Amino acid sequence: LQVRFSHVDITKVPDFSAYRLKSTNDPHAHTSKTELQRKVFTYTIAFAGTVLATTAAKYAVTTMVQTLGPSAKTLALASIEVNLASIPEGKNLVVKWRNKPLFVRHRTQEEIERERAVPLSDLRDQQRDEDRVENPEWLICIGVCTHLGCVPIANAGDYVGGYYCPCHGSHYDASGRIRKGPAPLNLEIPPYKFLDENTLVVG
Repeated sequence: LQVRFSHVDITKVPDFSAYRLKSTNDPHAHTSKTELQRKVFTYTIAFAGTVLATTAAKYAVTTMVQTLGPSAKTLALASIEVNLASIPEGKNLVVKWRNKPLFVRHRTQEEIERERAVPLSDLRDQQRDEDRVENPEWLICIGVCTHLGCVPIANAGDYVGGYYCPCHGSHYDASGRIRKGPAPLNLEIPPYKFLDENTLVVG
């Protein structure tokens, strides 16, 4: 009795050409002739893997360094030291403090007298000049407009020695007080102290 197995009924092998590399489609081709094409594919995969591994390693190292470094809270509480000797009278220095611009102005005697003579009734946010400065010669304030957070321009606007915000037209005087425009409040005064006549510490 003759026995037939199911596999002998398969008379046609499926065509797998669509799944093969072009370099291996011809079973009679010598491997040396297709070596370059096969290596290009291998090298491409290896290069892509190297790029991904490098990117992952860079991210891991950056994360580790940030973890070992000071926290954002620590940086926010940091203080800076400013050399006042480098600021001529009537000029304004801008430095970065807690990711904000800080205005340090060396005021003239004329500016001091003028700002101290301003009646409180003329001010929207009523503050005396004496209450905004520790040393009359120096105005230290945060250079962020109290309207929408733009950075005012020093020595500009309708008030001599003051600041002007070009975004919506707020004018501040040489004491950093709002005098005209939409801003509701005076420029903010940060905590600061003088170590000596030429050294200012903010924060």
